Amino acid sequence: MTVLPFFFFAFGLVCLLVGAEWLVRGAARIAAWLGISPLVIGLTVVAFGTSSPELAINLLSSLTGQSDIALGNVIGSNIANILLILGLSAAVAPLVVQQQVVRQDVPIMIAVSVVTFLFALDGRMSVLEGGLLFLSLIAYTWFLIRQSRSESQQVRQEYEQEYAAKEEGKRRWVVNAGLVILGLGLLSLGARWLVNGAVDIARWLGVDELVIGLTIVAVGTSLPELATSVIAALKGERDIAVGNVVGSNIFNLLAVLGLSALVAPRGLIVSEEVIVFDLPVMIAVAVASFPIFFTGGKIYRWEGLLFLGYYATYTAYLVLKSSEHAALPAFQQAVIWFVFPLTLLTLGITMWQEVRQRNRARK
Repeated sequence: MTVLPFFFFAFGLVCLLVGAEWLVRGAARIAAWLGISPLVIGLTVVAFGTSSPELAINLLSSLTGQSDIALGNVIGSNIANILLILGLSAAVAPLVVQQQVVRQDVPIMIAVSVVTFLFALDGRMSVLEGGLLFLSLIAYTWFLIRQSRSESQQVRQEYEQEYAAKEEGKRRWVVNAGLVILGLGLLSLGARWLVNGAVDIARWLGVDELVIGLTIVAVGTSLPELATSVIAALKGERDIAVGNVVGSNIFNLLAVLGLSALVAPRGLIVSEEVIVFDLPVMIAVAVASFPIFFTGGKIYRWEGLLFLGYYATYTAYLVLKSSEHAALPAFQQAVIWFVFPLTLLTLGITMWQEVRQRNRARK
């Protein structure tokens, strides 16, 4: 095998990342210039824009009949967003979330994940189901804009500092429009090269396209979310760090997966492996994040490290399974009988302590 597939994959990934950065930067500045509030820009334009690599990859994969890469990209990105990106952000700096919209978005993320699973149960996501998901995105965006009016002043100041409009003349407006156009072009080019390279690499390694989509492609297309969230956490903009992750997960399911099913000639084919394992894992990860927001919206370092450990475990499982390694049965038993119960016990104790503290405060 030549090095060309690796070159196309790497260069395609660079194009995706640069294209997403230019698209988000240009669109956010244009939105600010048009008078849209910084809070709404952060909740919609930026959170959705960082998911543009996933959208570009999925549209191309769906049109070419590569459903496994399309599904693996969305499912893997959602798992990585919570376990890897939110975990790393919390490990860098403990997160205290004041944003009301985020606490309401987590149940929405769980509900959308369950609906996606139900749509996939028959082995296919139809054009109609894709359309329903995409229409739900419009309702969700409307909800975000309405809900943003009731956000606290602290949250508003955080977004104002990051996304406030700057004095820009017509020349800068043209530059920003050019950034959007160039960003879209790079996303299209990068998606084509990355998908072609990923398929060739998967065939050469002898692994399923689904595994490539769940791991390498998913993490690669999640890098914009990773950069945005970690930098925001380091700067103390913790609501932005969390809001970007949760918003991107919802966008991935409603827009990326919805549009993928819409443009696929016969909808998206969903393999049994995705139904039995990958989608349930995605739902479990979404549910696992709920206690964090229930307990006062605090994400401690140990919780971030726990999420990172889970992501390492999930990735190790995929690698062992794809290679049919002899250690797979022992690994599965260790996860089922030790890791999961210990985590559930820890989260249960945390929630119990939080409830006790709240009851004491009321008295």
